[in-house]
Amino acid sequence: MPGLTTFPSFPANVPTHSLIALDYRLLKAGNKEEIAKLWHAATHLGFWYLNNHGADREVDYMFDVGAETLALPLAEKMKYEQGDNGDSFGYKARGTIATDLNGTRDTVEFLNIAQDDAVTWPRPTHRTYPSTVNARMANAVIPFIRKSMAVNNTLLDIFERLLGLPKGSLASLHSTDEACGSEARVVKTPPNQSSAGIGAHTDFGTLTFLHNRLGGLQVMPPGSQEWLYVRPIPGHAICNIGDALSIFSGGILRSNMHRVMPPPGHQSRYERYSVAFFTRPKDSAVLRPLAEKSRMIADAATSNPREEYNSGATAGEWTSRRIRKLRLKNRRGPETWYESKGTERQDVRHTPGTIRATA
Repeated sequence: MPGLTTFPSFPANVPTHSLIALDYRLLKAGNKEEIAKLWHAATHLGFWYLNNHGADREVDYMFDVGAETLALPLAEKMKYEQGDNGDSFGYKARGTIATDLNGTRDTVEFLNIAQDDAVTWPRPTHRTYPSTVNARMANAVIPFIRKSMAVNNTLLDIFERLLGLPKGSLASLHSTDEACGSEARVVKTPPNQSSAGIGAHTDFGTLTFLHNRLGGLQVMPPGSQEWLYVRPIPGHAICNIGDALSIFSGGILRSNMHRVMPPPGHQSRYERYSVAFFTRPKDSAVLRPLAEKSRMIADAATSNPREEYNSGATAGEWTSRRIRKLRLKNRRGPETWYESKGTERQDVRHTPGTIRATA
């Protein structure tokens, strides 16, 4: 199992970015110094380490679920394939999405499990899953999703206060009473790869809670053209801001570019697994700055107006468009790659209609 393998150390001779390390217990307790560090991380790079989050056991179980499920015969996994219509939940086979402008195929496979399906288990809300997932839903998948929801909801409460929003403003946009795109993901990258597993992108949703055993994640710091590895640290999750939270904040919170490359050094000889949870707004939530609820956000949105902040797209439409435009079967040319972009489109000009595109 990936959680039990002893891997080579992360090499010391590759360029890395030293993320700010935050203590979840201190954040939850309202420690002012720790909250100030979170604010700095979220408004500058948009990435940070998080320790003492209390989900280590659940994460280990999810690594096992990923190994068991992604080892199934391809024909079995393909029964649960996402398809090309913009659906996120289910299995994604290798080589089905573009990783760059030229349409280079990705090298990873993964399975996405909907938060909604975990909440309503054993009744499916969106879809069914392989037998290996069903067998571990109660003792592994649901506990991981519940823990991840609790961590991300705590962070959302902190950001809500710091942004000057009325209590419940962000929580109402992530209500579990309606369908949403939140999901758990298990990813597998084969050994000895030479190209990107997942191309440069920003995350679609609100917050990401990520767990790695091997290197591979890279970030591009603002104002730079250099990709830097993020070193995995045992017991530390990697968290980051997604498009939705960046837009809700009027750009105050940063949804930053990142990608997944082969692990560096001798680590590249091993299969790479990762486990993540993506918090996303309810599908009906319109992605726009919450300017009428916060003077801070209103000022930020006015000083830095961007077309994607006023596309009129709902969270469901935003996620579906980005997934659909990445699928190689939907590719028409380089323009399809641009149409798959989110808040990272710094130098690409599109109309709000293009950003919203659902056709």
